[in-house]
Amino acid sequence: MCWNPIVNMKFTGVVCIAFVIVLLSALAPTKAVFEEKVACIPTELMTCIPALQTGIQPSAECCGKLKEQESCLCGYIQNPLFSQYVTSENAHKVLATCGIPYPTC
Repeated sequence: MCWNPIVNMKFTGVVCIAFVIVLLSALAPTKAVFEEKVACIPTELMTCIPALQTGIQPSAECCGKLKEQESCLCGYIQNPLFSQYVTSENAHKVLATCGIPYPTC
């Protein structure tokens, strides 16, 4: 049996291309794979209490925590223990100042 270098190169090329395609599809980011689950921990928002109660400028730490827990806001609105803090006029101001849209739940 003769070894044909041209046929062997074509086969190797096809195998390499297939390998690259499979590798890239496996590494392609998908929302389901990289979606980070946020822990809704209301006590982490304690730095926001002064701004929520009095309407003063929220701290950078407060805005950072609110952005981290933005997906939790609807849960807080629906919880009677926290809804007064999230639905107040001051809460609307704090969210706007932090660049967070008020949630539609």
